Amino acid sequence: MVKTSLELAKLIAEAASDKKARDIVLMNMIDLTPTTDYFVVCSAGSTTQVRAIADNIEEKLQEEAGIDFLHKEGYREGEWVLLDYGDCVAHIFLQDSREYYALETLWGDAELTPYED
Repeated sequence: MVKTSLELAKLIAEAASDKKARDIVLMNMIDLTPTTDYFVVCSAGSTTQVRAIADNIEEKLQEEAGIDFLHKEGYREGEWVLLDYGDCVAHIFLQDSREYYALETLWGDAELTPYED
């Protein structure tokens, strides 16, 4: 069972990793915004992979923790899918979109922790 927002972020990162997401980073947002504790940011090589990563995150969190997302955006387009879990928000990007939106730069004060299996 997931007890903390960090455990939730790690579960999201693990689910993304299961579908070969690249450059997975946990961004600590606790002191930067009152709306969420962590962003989990990752990249994919195609829109099909973006959707597969998003699907796996949804399934894993539901099956292992009984947690459903609060909001989902961008799934149909598949360039940037956002899954809002309240304490954590998953951002799954096509590589070009990730570079364009540059969340790690935009939220440059966030502590970044690369995810490793």
